[in-house]
Amino acid sequence: MSNLRYIVVEGPIGVGKSSLARRLAMHRGVDLVAENPDGNPFLPRFYRNFQHHALSTQLAFLMQRADLAHQMLKGELLTRPVVGDFLFEKDGLFARLNLDEAELALYRRISTQVLPEYPVPDLVIYLQASEETLLNRVASRGADYEVNFPEGYLKRVHAAYSEFFHQYEASPLLIVNTDHLNLVEGQDDFDLLLRCISEMRGQRSYFNKSA
Repeated sequence: MSNLRYIVVEGPIGVGKSSLARRLAMHRGVDLVAENPDGNPFLPRFYRNFQHHALSTQLAFLMQRADLAHQMLKGELLTRPVVGDFLFEKDGLFARLNLDEAELALYRRISTQVLPEYPVPDLVIYLQASEETLLNRVASRGADYEVNFPEGYLKRVHAAYSEFFHQYEASPLLIVNTDHLNLVEGQDDFDLLLRCISEMRGQRSYFNKSA
């Protein structure tokens, strides 16, 4: 695991990617590269009215990630190992999910202008969970604007992630089903994950702990 300089934890809303990324960074004693949803002023508006605020929300996240990509390219964040809680490609995933055809075309034009090349992770950990588990975890963390998702939205996000990672080949990928795991507070489960990472061989692996 010491040879992995750039690890990314990803997954749909509520799966626990940010908490696990934080724990991995603390365990390894390395920097955390994290997205900042609280720093996006359009996000609460987006959850209240998808149609009117999807593009502004998407562009705000794009600018956040462009800033991080520039920092990483300059070496400020990659002079030593880091753990991230997002893939840069995730921005396009949500753009396709939330924007209409004209907005998506505009987003793509702007993206090519502002988003530089970005580093490719040495390992991506993709966290999965059932829709019921995701809803329970979202409710437990208490963000007001996340409580009332439009009907079917979380299911569409879940499906978009599944499709994206079914085709993902840019980095070695560890797919982790978290329905019966406590990777944030459970030491045994966290140790199992660390072992899976250390023993991983090849481009794709799976970790699924039954109930």
